[in-house]
Amino acid sequence: MRWYHPLLFALDAEQAHRLTIRALAAAGKRMGKVVTSPRLANVVAGVHFPNPVGLAAGADKDGEAVHGFHGLGFGSVEVGTLTPVPQAGNPKPRLFRLVEDRGVINRMGFNNGGLQAALDRLPSERAGVLGVNVGANKDALDRIADYVTGVRQAGRCADYVTINISSPNTPGLRDLQHGAALADLLAASREAAALSPLFLKVAPDLEPVQIDEIARAAIDHGIDALIVSNTTISRPALRSGNAVEAGGLSGAPLAPLAAQRLKDFRTATGGRLPLISAGGIASADAAYARIRAGASLVQVYSALVYEGPGLARSIATGLDRLLARDGFATVAEAVGAA
Repeated sequence: MRWYHPLLFALDAEQAHRLTIRALAAAGKRMGKVVTSPRLANVVAGVHFPNPVGLAAGADKDGEAVHGFHGLGFGSVEVGTLTPVPQAGNPKPRLFRLVEDRGVINRMGFNNGGLQAALDRLPSERAGVLGVNVGANKDALDRIADYVTGVRQAGRCADYVTINISSPNTPGLRDLQHGAALADLLAASREAAALSPLFLKVAPDLEPVQIDEIARAAIDHGIDALIVSNTTISRPALRSGNAVEAGGLSGAPLAPLAAQRLKDFRTATGGRLPLISAGGIASADAAYARIRAGASLVQVYSALVYEGPGLARSIATGLDRLLARDGFATVAEAVGAA
């Protein structure tokens, strides 16, 4: 454990998270600079990423610390999930560390202060890429309409917008990943996005036929990239007492499933869509393996709990060395090279 862990780990997990966000928000641009190099820079969906290491949605839900996270070295920061109307989310406690497993379970439930409040807060000038992740309110009568609102409004100030239909903590949300509901959602969201890059975040808990269906629908409706994947409701062998908690599992225990889903979607899309890999990435070696398996970008979140604030910089600089070692002039050359 790093030096700051005893203090933060003495706090409730959600309290520690809020303290971290406040500290990064206060530090802002003083945190440092985005890590970049000619090898690390990558263009995905027309967006220039200074490096392929991104902060996954869920960390900075309300867009309070964009400068701070870029200052930690992240090439991109994805804020949210944001819903049209503010909502408190699920009852506390709802965030749990699985220290023995280097994992996290959450059942937050899209807690956020609302779409417009966050968009008003986002910096117009920033050092790296900014993505906005949007979702539907729990009690929405028309969830597709909520996504259309989110996509349209977020597209005006973000470099890309992500449709999140893969959280396990909003009842019925994952039903939007299938059939006519998926087609209707993607068609409406693509229209609302206009020319803004539109990403889709999917769950890891999918059967082969569902993977193929999502891949086809994403291609047919002009989705620009897939984020693979969100947290899992499955439970591999775990040692922590918190393993019995309900919610989505992330961190190290998710890594094997997330890596497999990346390969599955690479096959299902035939390389026609950029893929962004998330789930259990905690080192440059792990990120490099995902890139060689077909990911154009990677995202991290839970590993920050255990590896600390130097993680993004460590992964990015490590990737630069690995790419140089293997003779790749750019990240793009390494994508799918395995």
